[in-house]
Amino acid sequence: MRALLFERSLAKVAASRLAGSVVPGRGARFGPLRLASLSEPEPPGPDWMRVRPKLAGICGSDLATLDGHGSRYFEPLVSFPFVPGHEVVGELDDGARVVLEPVLGCQARGVHPPCPACAQGDTGDCERVAFGHLRPGLQTGYCADTGGGWSTAFVAHRSQLHPVPDSFSDRDAVMVEPTACAVHGALRVPTEGALVVVIGAGTLGLCTVAAVRRLGLPGTLVVVAKHPEQRRLATELGADLVVEPQGARRAVRLQTRSLAVDGRLTGGADVVIDCVGSARSLADALAVVRPRGQVVLLGMPEPFRTDLTPLWHREVALVGAYAYGSEPPAAGRARARTFALAFELVADAGLGRLVSATYPLERYREAVEHAASAGRQGGVKVAFDLRGQRATGERRARGAGA
Repeated sequence: MRALLFERSLAKVAASRLAGSVVPGRGARFGPLRLASLSEPEPPGPDWMRVRPKLAGICGSDLATLDGHGSRYFEPLVSFPFVPGHEVVGELDDGARVVLEPVLGCQARGVHPPCPACAQGDTGDCERVAFGHLRPGLQTGYCADTGGGWSTAFVAHRSQLHPVPDSFSDRDAVMVEPTACAVHGALRVPTEGALVVVIGAGTLGLCTVAAVRRLGLPGTLVVVAKHPEQRRLATELGADLVVEPQGARRAVRLQTRSLAVDGRLTGGADVVIDCVGSARSLADALAVVRPRGQVVLLGMPEPFRTDLTPLWHREVALVGAYAYGSEPPAAGRARARTFALAFELVADAGLGRLVSATYPLERYREAVEHAASAGRQGGVKVAFDLRGQRATGERRARGAGA
C-alpha cells in the first residue's frame, strides 16, 4: 500500500522545525515524513476491520507535528513509525462508508475492565492509551500498529467506526471528526445566554462557531478572524459580530460597557474559546474574559510561555477541551455521543463546504503547505483524496506481477 510515514529522527525533526519557522508547512519537505510503500497493517483481533480511506483531512495538530512544533508531552503516547491521519471517511471491504472516531480507548486496546472514563463513554479521557495489546498511541494516526488515514489502508476497531448516511457527501463526512472536537469544546462550559468570544476561524474555529450557535445558545457570539473569507463564513455560520484580531478588545469593551486600563478591560466576555492555542491567542483570551469568567483551550497548544497573572488576579477558570466522548444533557437534550451531535451539526450547518482543496498523496508537500496557509489563501480545510489511489495501486501490482 501507499502511505505517508512519519519516522523517529531527531535530526530531521530539527530540520522541520527550522523550515517550518521560515515557511509554515515547509517542515514536510525536510522532516521525517516520506511517501512509502508498506504492507497493509493486519487487524489485531476479530473486532477489527480494514478501512480504505476516501478523504483524510490535515489538521492543526498534524501541522504542528510536521513543522516540529509539537509538545514533547506526547512522546510517551506515540509509537514510531506511524502513519498520520485521523480525520477520515473511508470504505470497508463490503463497500460501506464509515467515519473514524480515532481515540484508541480501552475497548480498542482490549483493556478489561475499562477505565472509569471509557466505562461511561468518555473515550477522550481514556487512561490507558499506552497500554493493552496495542503499542502506545492516543489516537489512530499516532499508533504504529493501526496505520492512519494518510494511506490507502489502515485498521480500526469496530467501536471506532460510525456509518455515514447516504445523504452525506465524502466532503461532509470528512468534516465530522473536527466538528466533534468543536462540539465538545462548545459544550465544555455553559454558554446559554452568555457573551461568548471565539478566537480563531480556521477549521476548528468555524466549526466551533456553528456548534456554539446551534448547541450552546449564546446571548451574543463574537468571533475573532484574521482573513476575509473566514469572516464571511463566520457570519454565515451564526456569529453576531466578527472582528479582526486588533479589534477584539474594543468590540468586547463595547459589548460589555467595560472600562479600559492600559488596554486591559475591567469587565469582559463570560466565555472565551481559544481555537488557536498560541501564546498570543491565550493572552488575548485572558485580556477579554471577565473576572470569574471561563477560558476554554480548544486549539492544541504548542509549548509557550505566557503571563498567567490575569488568571490569578481575576479568578478566571482555564478549561481544556480535548477530543470527544459523550456530552451531558442540556437545554432539553438528553445525554448524547459527541459524534452523533457532530453528524447532525455537519448536516444542519452545511460544514462540508469548508473543504477547500484536495490532493493526492504524491503531492503531500504541496498539500501540507497549502493547509498551513489556507486562511491566507481564502480556504479552510485541506484533505488528501485517496479515492483513486487503491485502483492505481492494484494496477501497479498487476503490472509488476506480469
